Formats: sequence, structure tokens, C-alpha cells
Amino acid sequence: MLEPKYAITDHLLANIKRINTLIHTLNNRRFPNVILLALERSAREVSVHASTSIEGNPLPLTEVKKILKSMPDHLRETEREVVNYNQALQNLNRQLEKGEVLLSLDLILHIQEQIMNGLLPYTEIGNLRKNPVVVNDPRSGQPVYLPPDSKDVRPLMVDLVEFVNKKREKIDPLIVAGIFHKQMVIIHPFMDGNGRTTRLATKVLLAQMGLNTFNLFSFENYYNQNVTQYFQTVGEFGNYYELVRKVNFTPWLEYFTEGIIDELFRVEALLPRLAASPHTQLKPHHRKMLAFIQKKGFISDPLYAKLTSRAKATRTQDFNKLIMLGLIERRGKGKATYYALKENN
Repeated sequence: MLEPKYAITDHLLANIKRINTLIHTLNNRRFPNVILLALERSAREVSVHASTSIEGNPLPLTEVKKILKSMPDHLRETEREVVNYNQALQNLNRQLEKGEVLLSLDLILHIQEQIMNGLLPYTEIGNLRKNPVVVNDPRSGQPVYLPPDSKDVRPLMVDLVEFVNKKREKIDPLIVAGIFHKQMVIIHPFMDGNGRTTRLATKVLLAQMGLNTFNLFSFENYYNQNVTQYFQTVGEFGNYYELVRKVNFTPWLEYFTEGIIDELFRVEALLPRLAASPHTQLKPHHRKMLAFIQKKGFISDPLYAKLTSRAKATRTQDFNKLIMLGLIERRGKGKATYYALKENN
């Protein structure tokens, strides 16, 4: 079985403690479903953009949001990458909510199949690679890493899944998830889609092990802020068979946990403190307005007047309060003014 080399440094231990505190705080806070739905949508958009961008997709976040909203019939390759990742993410989230997901080789194969649907030949979708591959430096294009032979891929993946399922109750979940992430990148089990598949499978693993903010969480965003550092930390350089016994997981585990802290802070900043005081607490008419926006995409004062018997002046106060809370934003001018959920870039 896999015996990864790593040390519990002061840095790593401090990161783990900080993550546990942040998760406990987030999981104990309660918010209206309409707000959680808006934040879930935002996190999914960020995840889709970041994870595809890491692999070289040039579409900006604004374009990704448009694609996910309109779902074009005829997709270019860059658009299909976005749509596929979004679909896989949504499917996994639904399964996690039902408690139906258990990390397995079949699950990993299915994730890759969804991500690469229509982007690779049929024989390379949902199947471990049967040919050699070389990992190139994304900047220079020069070969930097030679993964294990195709004949060794299946036993290595079976061993990795077995390691995770046996150690998850004995080793801190964050360490198990981090080891899984790096080891799968090292194995490089597919002809393409390795990074995206690894990141989604890691998110599943984190959710299974207590990170209940999965659908609000986008740790891919941290990696996308410095792709070079991500590749240098998660990857290895050289021939797999020459370096396999020398791999030190410690620097990656420190970086991996730092990324989770960064993302948890982002999520915490997005979650409005709705129950902090009577001044910030949402009333039924506020929730009715947010539910309408969630369904229709926007609301105007005339539309809001049909939902409630509140006077014009109090309707204005309602809009201003939700703007102050960072939940909606004003768009248009004059009679064309309308309100939509605030975009979180």
C-alpha cells in the first residue's frame, strides 16, 4: 500500500487547526435557502472558470457565467469544457446531498467521462490510459515529467483508493485529501482531464469527510491565482520510477491547506451576517423579493409592488437594505431601473 512521506510541521498543524475552526463556524451558521442558492451558483461559476482556466481555457469569468446561463446549442471546444465541468460538479453535489457518493475507482472514471465528453475519442473517455504520456512545462512546452507506464496505472489507482478508504479514520482528513490529490496527479491516469478530474474527486473527498460547505466552496480558485506555483507544488519533475520513493508530500500539504484557508475566508466574506441584529435580519417581504429574483433573474419596483402591499417609500427601503447587505445590486437608470443578485467576481 502507498506509504507517502510527509512531516506534521508547525505550519501544517496550524493550518489544520485554523481550517477546523473556520469549518465549524461556517457549518453552525444558518441562512435562508434563497441566499444559499445564490452563493452556490456563484461558487459553481468560480469553480468552473478556475478549474478550466488552470488547464489553459482562455474564457474569462464573465463569459463562463454567460455560457452557464444560456447553455448554447452548438458548443465550441472551450465552451464544452465549461459546460462539462459544470454538469459534473452539479451531479456530484446532488449525489452528495443524498449521501450516495463514496470515493472509488469507478467514481473517478465517471468524473473523467463527464468532464471529457465530446472532447476525446470514445476509447479515452471513462477509461484509464493505455498509452504513454509526457507532461510538458505549460510555459516552455518542454517535457518535465514522465508518468508511470500504462500497465502500472490501474494497480496504482486501486492502491490509492484503498489507501484513502483505510486511512480516512486514522489520519486527519485534510492530510488524506491532500495526499490523494498529489498522488493522483503523479499517477496521471488519463490521456487528458487529469487535473480537472483530480480536483473534483478531491472536493468529493473533502465533502465526505466533513467539509459541509462543498456547494459554496471553490478551492480551484486559489490554484488559478498562481497556476505556475500550483503546478510546481502538486507535480513532480523527472521519471516516475526514479523519484517515486523520494517524493516528499510536506510542501504540497502546506500549500494545499493554505488554499483551503484562503477559500474558506472567501466563502465567509460572501455569507452575509443576516442574523446579527434586528437591523440586518431578513423579513418575509425581503425573502419574497429574493425568491422572485432567483426565479426570474431580476425585479423592478412595479414588479415588487405586485408582490407586496408595502408603500413606495418602504419598497425603496427594502431595496436599499438588500443592497447594503450585499445581496442585490441596482442596474439601469430612471424608469429602466431594476435589481438583480449581486455578482461576486
